[in-house]
Amino acid sequence: MTELLDILGTAAFWTAVLRIATPLVFGTLGVLLCERAGVLHLGIEGIMVAGAFAGWLAVYQGLPLWGGVAVAALVGAAFGLLHAALTVGLALSQHVCGLGITLLATSLSYYGYRVSFPKVNTPPTVMPFAPLDLGGLPVLSASTAPTLAALLLVPALAWVLYRTPLGLAVRMVGENPQAAESQGVPVAPVRTGAVVAGSALMGVAGSFLTLSAFNAFFFNMVNGRGWVCVALVVFASWRPGKALLGALLFAFFDALQLRLQQAGGETVVPYQLYLMLPYLLSILALVLVARKAAYPQALMRPYRRGER
Repeated sequence: MTELLDILGTAAFWTAVLRIATPLVFGTLGVLLCERAGVLHLGIEGIMVAGAFAGWLAVYQGLPLWGGVAVAALVGAAFGLLHAALTVGLALSQHVCGLGITLLATSLSYYGYRVSFPKVNTPPTVMPFAPLDLGGLPVLSASTAPTLAALLLVPALAWVLYRTPLGLAVRMVGENPQAAESQGVPVAPVRTGAVVAGSALMGVAGSFLTLSAFNAFFFNMVNGRGWVCVALVVFASWRPGKALLGALLFAFFDALQLRLQQAGGETVVPYQLYLMLPYLLSILALVLVARKAAYPQALMRPYRRGER
């Protein structure tokens, strides 16, 4: 117990929680935005890989760090536009198209890396974002600017969704597209815009891994974070504030298991048990919350104008 309290009492631990949570916040908000408009987006895992690679490569080629983030967002938006064209425009299966986007984006990223660096065994590095150094706020001071941007994005997205006509339109097409159309809301453009914007956030989530958490791109670095984001949206009941809470909860368990492994010494507890800890506890939280989650009524339902 003393060991646990020592871990929880350090600023470095809470800085690690914010660092682990940051890509989850961006990715979860991206999925949330898509699903609020009625479109399931399982392409997030691949888009995060593409964003991580594109942002890192852009910075390696000479762009500033925020330029790399912008490139990652554009790449994510491009895949989002493809997903929207297939699921909104052609009304194809959202599950199948999302998994196809993941496979396509991941494969293109790995191929692009091999073509760009055919004879390199160790990934080249870039200079990542520096800590903020805010003085009296030790946890935030050790964090980077994208982490602060992720935290600010949560209330910003909540304000857009619940306090603006645009947010009302997004929620309407996700709940009852027929009623939205009858009120003059163009369902297809709104859904497409939400998917493109949400996918851009997924690309930014990936870029955080290569431009802030690490300083290089390597295979399998996303490591299932995209699927965690999809689950966190359900945990959050499609609300930005609860999405932040879910991301911090998962990050807390993940950071804790890393510290417990380091402090374990010669313990007989297998390290795999520590690796399972954040996923097991997150699944438990998801089961407890998901049964009461009020999902968008038109989620995964394609809309064709004039149909009832």
